[in-house]
Amino acid sequence: MGKFVIKNVRPYGEDEVQLLIDGGVIQAIGKDLGLDETDESFEVIDAGGKVLLPGLVDMHVHLREPGREDTETIATGSDAAAKGGFTAVFTMANTSPVIDQPFLADAVWEKGQAYGKCDVYPVGAITQNLEGKQLSEIGLMSQGHVRMFSDDGKCVNDPQVMRRAVEYAKAYDVLLAQHAEDHRMTADAVAHEGETAARLGLGGWPRVAEESVVARDVIMTRDYGGRLHICHASTEGTVELLRWAKGQGINVSAEATPHHLLLTDEKLETYDGVYRVNPPLREQRDTIALRDALLDGTIDVVATDHAPHGSEDKCVEFEHAKPGMLGLETSLPIISQVFVESGLADWRFVAKVMSERPAEILRLADQGRPIAEGEPANLVLVDPGAAWTVEGDKLRSKASNTPYEGTEFATSIALTMLRGEVTYRADETETETTTTSTK
Repeated sequence: MGKFVIKNVRPYGEDEVQLLIDGGVIQAIGKDLGLDETDESFEVIDAGGKVLLPGLVDMHVHLREPGREDTETIATGSDAAAKGGFTAVFTMANTSPVIDQPFLADAVWEKGQAYGKCDVYPVGAITQNLEGKQLSEIGLMSQGHVRMFSDDGKCVNDPQVMRRAVEYAKAYDVLLAQHAEDHRMTADAVAHEGETAARLGLGGWPRVAEESVVARDVIMTRDYGGRLHICHASTEGTVELLRWAKGQGINVSAEATPHHLLLTDEKLETYDGVYRVNPPLREQRDTIALRDALLDGTIDVVATDHAPHGSEDKCVEFEHAKPGMLGLETSLPIISQVFVESGLADWRFVAKVMSERPAEILRLADQGRPIAEGEPANLVLVDPGAAWTVEGDKLRSKASNTPYEGTEFATSIALTMLRGEVTYRADETETETTTTSTK
């Protein structure tokens, strides 16, 4: 493990200090540690007043391996995560084959650890092959590295199956993450059911398709216990239901994506398939409700729902485009823009919703920890004054389906560190990964 001194750094955007990192741990913090900077036993990093946060944790990504390595791999996804400031990500089970057996989950974990850029946690499927009929091996998978189960990409629509899943998850004390979508109400739907979709002639996706499942599942969690997590909350009504549920003491958490916090269905005017996502981009009132809910804690975390796709699946008619957007490399700049640069919140808030709270929900002992002596050196150095313009073909993800092509963001990632080792540094020359690019 490397030995570093980071000087002129502002933890949580506050007063400048020095940090000594050795053995993967923060050994000392102070105004002046009195260290000899000519000592070649450690590397000195001059942060120049940049902001230091605990390494980011993403509860919801799609790294496509196994099965669609042409669009993303554990390696390229880890590279994208490191560049985005993440030190841990949870990759969803909707791969090919589906992660519904312990040996498949173990393979994902081991590949991530071997690559070493980011802790890649496998998410186990709730049902076998995501078919919504029979439960997967929840008990066996929970004995390994699986902390969360989800059929994301599909909803567990059958209430009896979901009830059994809630009871099993309670018994093994694991988190159930629901993709809330009543598929009977979303057949042929590709856009939010509203004025924009009607004008453009696109099939409408009603809010109630999400909200009805959220209502059912929070009541089920109330009655049968366990821990429920709502994936990619997208509507004003979902916020109201979550607020009610938390007021009742129901053990539910929820995430919002950067794209639902920033973009609205007005983007669909171009019919560009890059803007198709599940759940769809909503209206401005939904976006505002999500922002307020994140600020007051009704929604707990930001999760990217990073979903790589090849051009053959996006450069098509809107209704035929596969849903999903890249998110790992643009997430923190968006949250900085929406909340910090606007004055709505500070860097402590960003640390809470992008690191501390997701680590707490997922019970990660070494992630989302305070920046303090004796804590793991899982860190991200943020430069709030380094503007950059998004170019899809220059992102570290293997795919390039970003909805932010040509967008300038004011904040960038300067450095990411996992257990005291640098996994990304902005001032280093970008290098090609060993995998074949599809760009």
